[in-house]
Amino acid sequence: MSESTAPTLNLRLHVVRDFASSDLFDRTFKEGMALVEETAAYLDGDGRRDSRLLSREDALVYAGESMRLTTRLMQIASWLLVQRAVREGDMEASDACDDKYRIAPLAADAFAAQQALPSGLLHLLDRSNRLYDRISHMDKRMFVDAEAQEVVVNPVISQFQRLQSAFGAEA
Repeated sequence: MSESTAPTLNLRLHVVRDFASSDLFDRTFKEGMALVEETAAYLDGDGRRDSRLLSREDALVYAGESMRLTTRLMQIASWLLVQRAVREGDMEASDACDDKYRIAPLAADAFAAQQALPSGLLHLLDRSNRLYDRISHMDKRMFVDAEAQEVVVNPVISQFQRLQSAFGAEA
């Protein structure tokens, strides 16, 4: 690891650990997992019934939107489970910083026949979009903003870290 990347990585590790142990994480995790369960129950129950009442074209839109919904929720759940693994010590914070665990940007969602979709699906789409936006914002703050701070690294801290590297943790 180069001297210039060490402050950024340390900052990211600190941010990841702090978030994983926060009340905000607890609330977000519970909300995300509850939304996954609620969506599964809807799609297996009322959603099936609702989709049978749609025209052929609207049923295709419903199928596409329900796939987008489940994909979005799987990304949310995956991101939350990585953060929980850090919290519980099952994963190192440095591993959680890997790009493969980051939340992926979504393509713009614009459902054509919005009025024809069942209100249950529309409600779940809205909630999942809002949760996804919040988690994307957290992800950006934890990873992208931490990388941007590398440019603003305090020269005194940087020099102190060089001394620690040269003389060990006792410096």
